[in-house]
Amino acid sequence: MNAAARVSTSVTGWHGFGSTAPGMGGKEALTAWALVTPALIGFALFHAWPALRAVQISFTDWTLLREARFVGWANYAQMLQDGQFWNAMRLSACYVLLNIPLQTVLGLFLAVAMHRLTQSLFVKSVVLLPFLLSNVLVALVWLWLLDPLLGWVNHALMWMGFDRQPFFGGTGQALATVAAVNTWRHMGMVAMLFLAGLQSIPRDIIEAARLEGATEWQLFRRVTLPLLRPVMVFVLVTSVTGSFQVFDTIVVTTQGGPLDHTRVIVHYIVQNAFTFYRMGYASAMSMALCLVMVAYTVLQMRMLRASESDLG
Repeated sequence: MNAAARVSTSVTGWHGFGSTAPGMGGKEALTAWALVTPALIGFALFHAWPALRAVQISFTDWTLLREARFVGWANYAQMLQDGQFWNAMRLSACYVLLNIPLQTVLGLFLAVAMHRLTQSLFVKSVVLLPFLLSNVLVALVWLWLLDPLLGWVNHALMWMGFDRQPFFGGTGQALATVAAVNTWRHMGMVAMLFLAGLQSIPRDIIEAARLEGATEWQLFRRVTLPLLRPVMVFVLVTSVTGSFQVFDTIVVTTQGGPLDHTRVIVHYIVQNAFTFYRMGYASAMSMALCLVMVAYTVLQMRMLRASESDLG
């Protein structure tokens, strides 16, 4: 297998459904399927089947308290006319815009810094540590630190001569504060992904660019960034879809307030399902969110040519 073929195989990582990788015999393939089967069963039971069930429920008026009744497209028609639904989608989009660009830029900066300055396992562990903590724990810690009366952050601001800030309690600050907390938690993981991509770039390409007289900025913009495209696609797709599903941080810190300024789409869905017992309507909104995420993923992967590599 030539170098280009090896790169193509490493990028796609797929040889076709039902086929075996080159050099893998029948016994090895059977062993591989035996190892994968528990994960496939778990996916079918806890992801695929619930998703199909949600599609079915979205066409009913099920309330958990009585028998479901088929209502056709009524839930979807109501959703299109629901101003609160569109407001929740708008808030989710605003949250993504507040969270993803900063998180990606900071993660890339940390990755480049670690790649050039240190390979210390301790430094990598410190950078990754916030991601290893649960969302609920991180939210509770920052809820305490940013408390308007008792929080250390406000005490520090007052010591420096600034006024107290409401943070989670301010209508103009709550969503940005939630985004900042989750940026802090996830940028370490983003940095590790970019660092893995940086370490996979062949050194001879970098050295050749330097011999041609490329400056550090030109090297980063014209060589490093294009070669990081597969990692960038993975980071953007997973980060955006994850951000649209933000829920636990908001439940712990703001509960959708103040004045619904952080009631994002997933919070609105859960509220309709388990507070108002409108499972059919909640399932319809879930399907709409799923379609938006699928459309975004396909568009992003096509725009950034996720299946191609500049190493070929």
